[in-house]
Amino acid sequence: MDPFSPHNNAMKACQDLLNQDEHIRNIIQAQSLIDIKKNRLRLKTSIDSVRWLTFQACAFRGHDEKNAPSNSKYTSHHIQKEILHILSSRVKKHIREEIGDSKFCILRFFGLARVHDTTSLTLKQEVCDILSQHNLDVSNIRGQGYDGSSNMRGEWNGLQALFMKDCPYTYYVHCFAHRLQLALVTATREVKPIHQFFDKITLIVNVVCSSTKRHDELQASQLEEIEHLLEIGEIVTGKGENQIGTLRRVGNTRWGSHYSSISSLINMYEATCTVSKKFAKEGLNYASHGDADSAYNHLKSFDFIFILHLMKEIMSVTNMLCQALQQQSQDVVNAMHLVCTTKTLIQELREDGWDKLFTCVKSFCEKHNIEILDLDDVHSTTRFGCSRLEENQVTIEHYFRIEIFLTTIDKQLQELNGRFSEQAIDLLTLSCALSPKDNYKAFNFDTICTLVEKYYPMDFNEQERINLQFQLRHFIIDARQATSLKNLSTIQDLCSSLVATRKNEIYYLIDRLLRLVMTLPVSTATTERSFSAMKIIKTRLRSKMEADFLGDSMMIHIEREIAANIDSETIIDDFKLLKDRRALL
Repeated sequence: MDPFSPHNNAMKACQDLLNQDEHIRNIIQAQSLIDIKKNRLRLKTSIDSVRWLTFQACAFRGHDEKNAPSNSKYTSHHIQKEILHILSSRVKKHIREEIGDSKFCILRFFGLARVHDTTSLTLKQEVCDILSQHNLDVSNIRGQGYDGSSNMRGEWNGLQALFMKDCPYTYYVHCFAHRLQLALVTATREVKPIHQFFDKITLIVNVVCSSTKRHDELQASQLEEIEHLLEIGEIVTGKGENQIGTLRRVGNTRWGSHYSSISSLINMYEATCTVSKKFAKEGLNYASHGDADSAYNHLKSFDFIFILHLMKEIMSVTNMLCQALQQQSQDVVNAMHLVCTTKTLIQELREDGWDKLFTCVKSFCEKHNIEILDLDDVHSTTRFGCSRLEENQVTIEHYFRIEIFLTTIDKQLQELNGRFSEQAIDLLTLSCALSPKDNYKAFNFDTICTLVEKYYPMDFNEQERINLQFQLRHFIIDARQATSLKNLSTIQDLCSSLVATRKNEIYYLIDRLLRLVMTLPVSTATTERSFSAMKIIKTRLRSKMEADFLGDSMMIHIEREIAANIDSETIIDDFKLLKDRRALL
């Protein structure tokens, strides 16, 4: 055949065209694979950025990325919100799978809902809607934990009462740590002299620490006082001793600030008086003169010193409970011990603390040249500003002992009793019988059976209650011998050890009871941390965040440990399924 014939030339041209098309397809395919890799890398980077920024409660600061290749706007605010929502959904899915068909309590942050009114019925409906969205049955609720506002804790129509109508075993335990110290302070301020006392403290701190100059004066005065006390031998030197401090401000959103403010004022009393007196004479204007003079007069009054030491005594007792309950989790046994010991100590202060307190106040006044009132004198209406008829006049001792000392302590006890009801205390006290501490010293068969019969009758049938007694007898012998079940301190530790050793399959009734007890909302600070997270995320500059965006941000921020372990590939898969994408993934 003639290689140069027209026919052969045509065939060669066709072959070259086919090879060229195949070459073009190969180039396009290679370019598509490169684009996919680049797009996935961009998306992974955006996922990591969104995750990290949310963990830190930082704003995204996204933009439209108009010149992005293939319209892959992976740093635009819209895409960032989609990624955030996918992350949040994954976290919720993880929590839901963790709960399974088990009993649960209302405590953990799981969603954010906007309500038009805050009536108990509306709140209950919103909570039920969120639970139903995730197939969580209300009948499986065994614990409720939220703050003590009236629409929450109402005995007849509050949120907890409405849930108990649907499920009578949905026990309500007040969120222990929810601003407990601030609630105690608020209760105390119902006593008018106590309310006025805290206003005076605020004035004193503002006068003494309102500027750098005054703060320097305060510390210089304290240094001089320490040097003088060292010279006369009233204090001794040592590592960490005699530190120069400052006055602490009272803050209504800061835990322990009231106790710290009172303690710092007592420690720096003389230096505070010196600075107040100095600026009462050398103030720049009449306002500075007047405020400093008022602060100095308060500091030198007997009633101020009395309440100062009274509040220090009370708060030194309640502060330990308030601080301990801020921990991420609190074992039910330890929580109950702290509540009971706090009540006992306050009651002891009420019954036997007057003489000791007055002796301490008297000694302080003598040391700092403050006039000590004669307790047998008639209470002066002009001095304390209380109008009384002559026939109803009382002695100064009656005023300070009955109307301030006892009344203030009674307010504390009333608040504690209100937050820790008899039912809650009984339920938690019976639960203490399951504690493995000290080689199961508290493990009591009768108490545990009473707990089941009284509070969990629907979770154990009659035959199971009988079998539970035999399981308990076998278990206590096994637990005191088995290495894996020794040296445990909390109910949570015991439940975890049973699962780890698969003994939960043998002692399945005990395991069930342990899980029910752990639904009691004594993880204390969890709810408070959710409120704190909202304040951290929704700042003044981000005040217009949408409810969904805020809810997703809070979920990732609060449950960051779960969110950190979610694989980016699964997020990309969800991102692809969310809607059709023009860019290749």
